[in-house]
Amino acid sequence: MDRVNATTPSAFSADDPARAAFAALRTPEGEQLLAELRDHDPAEELATATRLRRAHPADLVSAALGQARLRQRAAVKFGAEDAYRMYFTPNGVEQATRTSVAAHRAARFAGLGVRSVADLCCGIGGDAIALARAGIAVLAVDRDPLTAEVARANAEALGLGELIEVRCADVTEIDTARYDAVFVDPARRGGRGRIFDPEAYSPPLSWATAAALKAPRAALKIAPGVPHEAIGPEAEAEWISDGGDVKEAVLWYGEGFAPGAFRATLLPSGATLSAPAPLPAPPVGPVGRYLYEPDGAVIRARLVADLVERCGGRLVDETIAYITSDEPYSSPYVAGYEITDELPFSMKRLKALLRERQIGVLTVKKRGSAVEPEELRRRMKLSGPGSATVFLTRVAGAPTMLIGHPLG
Repeated sequence: MDRVNATTPSAFSADDPARAAFAALRTPEGEQLLAELRDHDPAEELATATRLRRAHPADLVSAALGQARLRQRAAVKFGAEDAYRMYFTPNGVEQATRTSVAAHRAARFAGLGVRSVADLCCGIGGDAIALARAGIAVLAVDRDPLTAEVARANAEALGLGELIEVRCADVTEIDTARYDAVFVDPARRGGRGRIFDPEAYSPPLSWATAAALKAPRAALKIAPGVPHEAIGPEAEAEWISDGGDVKEAVLWYGEGFAPGAFRATLLPSGATLSAPAPLPAPPVGPVGRYLYEPDGAVIRARLVADLVERCGGRLVDETIAYITSDEPYSSPYVAGYEITDELPFSMKRLKALLRERQIGVLTVKKRGSAVEPEELRRRMKLSGPGSATVFLTRVAGAPTMLIGHPLG
């Protein structure tokens, strides 16, 4: 989300090259070029540019090729149907919320009767689009002029212009009193890459929290690795994974949410696990017949103890989020495996065992091990029709290899 806090609305410049290039893309000639480049092969970009420059200005061709690349990247987050109608900035593609996650958040707001939201730090408009599609009127605010223009163009391109008002302004100066809810997505990237200190977000997490507490309801999007001690007791904290990958954390405030609760939500299923407060440390014991790998959102939300209790199991090590049990257990929150071997860590022993069992396909998983999966596979020199999964981990503090196969 291409925010530049040093820029103010009064600093708009008609000769800004980036904004001029974007304006050119929205002309009939620019739209024609983008349509022609929808399925272009990036490997053929030089030849494509040479051909197009015979009929179009070089600057326009460069801008169109850049936008075509961004649309191809954005299709993963937004889906091809939307992505090839939308516009993007490099940071906008990188930081925009995945459609499935934004839709989940919008559905939680809509389910509580929210009809209007102030979307602060809106970026290229990914969340505003999801909110509008849920029937919610949105004020989308971003401080960067180009980003605000892109967000406005996206609302129009997707037929949501009547529900989304885009304003280029400093979010700290926006009066949100008339809105049912506030959503804040602070910038978490700087000139040197990702920002890990929540107070170095732009705006800082403390400001975003204060803005949230003033609203009837609010949501703050934060990095999933945020320290738990940075989360105030007024928030319900939710970690969201999509397809097994943890995408973000959200802090919810106000009526309809549970202050102090931790939640893990798995998409696309929508399965949700929650606890009203941090849980006590689960028991630790020997490896049983079955091993369970919790979803990353469950681990981030520190809800592994809940799963240990549900399956009647234990951890293999007090510092490792692998659960073991003597009976099979099925849950959307874990991937289950049947364990056939438990061995002290040894490359030589593992290689001999895999050769003996004719394992040609090896899935390597690790927690608490410095060994890189690709390096291990290379050294095993795999061959044969069989397959197996090896877990490189610690059991009661000792480096261990667990070998098995997925349940089901």
